[in-house]
Amino acid sequence: MKGEATSRLEGAGLTEGESKVYLALLELGPSTSGPIVEKSGVARSIVYLILGRLSQKGLVSHVVKEKTQHFQAAQPDGLMEYIEGQQKQLEESKRKLEEILPKLSALQKSAKESEVQAFFGFRGMISVHEHTYQKLAKGEEYFFFGIPQEQPRHYHAYWQRDHMRRAKAGIRCKLLFHPKTPKEVLENRNSYAGCDARHMPIDVNTPAWFMGYKNVAVIGFASENPITVEIVNQEVADSFRSYFEEFWKQSRKFG
Repeated sequence: MKGEATSRLEGAGLTEGESKVYLALLELGPSTSGPIVEKSGVARSIVYLILGRLSQKGLVSHVVKEKTQHFQAAQPDGLMEYIEGQQKQLEESKRKLEEILPKLSALQKSAKESEVQAFFGFRGMISVHEHTYQKLAKGEEYFFFGIPQEQPRHYHAYWQRDHMRRAKAGIRCKLLFHPKTPKEVLENRNSYAGCDARHMPIDVNTPAWFMGYKNVAVIGFASENPITVEIVNQEVADSFRSYFEEFWKQSRKFG
């Protein structure tokens, strides 16, 4: 019976030592530390520590008689009050945690979504572009600027197929090509729904092109073995968009 009672008290939140001392005091009635040690089986070196914790929980009280402390267990009903108090404290802790969870989630998201990856070759460039379909929903858009005037034929074939897929997904795009890009290229891109392709307003010769959407910024280096760098960081993505918007304001709608 005593072993079962000890287990139940432990289940209610008391430690094994606290359970043994409390049960010992219930049997002893008002008592000094010596009989408590003997009855409970806890070490004399920790009995006062345990009695102190039980006192803080409202389960033990004490008086001093002739300079000696006498301890007494609270009525068993006090256990229910203790458990109810623990439940209230738990509910309050839960409420406070719920209040701060959005901030914690934002911190975690910020930490996870701050990375740089490099991709190589034509396939690597395609892999980076595929991420737009994972992150963009219908009605959202991505932008390119500094698109080189000349691209290999298989690049054009890929983009033509991709624009059909993009239009079907309802994703929009804004493209700024090098000023010397042939008109037929822009005519082709503008033939797809949701695409606004224009020439860059200034003639800048650079081996790099830039792309952005949401919290993603991309830098591509055109060459025989192209390199595409994807940066997932909101501040960097916002700065890319600011540059693009300035160029876009100065550009003219094609045709």
